[in-house]
Amino acid sequence: MEIGITSKIKNEAAYYFVNWSNLSKAERYDIITKVPEIAGVYEVYWMDESKHLRLFIVGKTYYSGLRTELRQITDPELCLNDMKARKILEEKEIWYRYSPTNSSKDTDDVIWFFMKEYFPEKTDTKHSGRYKDIFLKESAPDKLIWVE
Repeated sequence: MEIGITSKIKNEAAYYFVNWSNLSKAERYDIITKVPEIAGVYEVYWMDESKHLRLFIVGKTYYSGLRTELRQITDPELCLNDMKARKILEEKEIWYRYSPTNSSKDTDDVIWFFMKEYFPEKTDTKHSGRYKDIFLKESAPDKLIWVE
């Protein structure tokens, strides 16, 4: 199955399917050569001492594209403002995955859904406003699934 975000619209509801890329260790060269320069959503993780992945960042990108965004947020040399994040990037093994799309409004809906699920206390994320209800399922080749 091809990675990316697809949707079905029925009545006033959107049903999104996010098919993630493989989890990859954040290496400059790999990101530059393997990640597409297209809009999409991404998740960044750090590996703890027990070899468990911990969610670090979930985000979306439009104009800069996934390649540029992932390159910037996984490099401690480019993380100038957030010292806590920089410390994690310097000291931990960092992993990422992504799902591209051509629709900025779809990324708004998908990231709103993820933020609602992962960080319900954060209320500043907005969906596109196109649908009354938004549902989401995800698939990943490495079986790291948060939403069923």
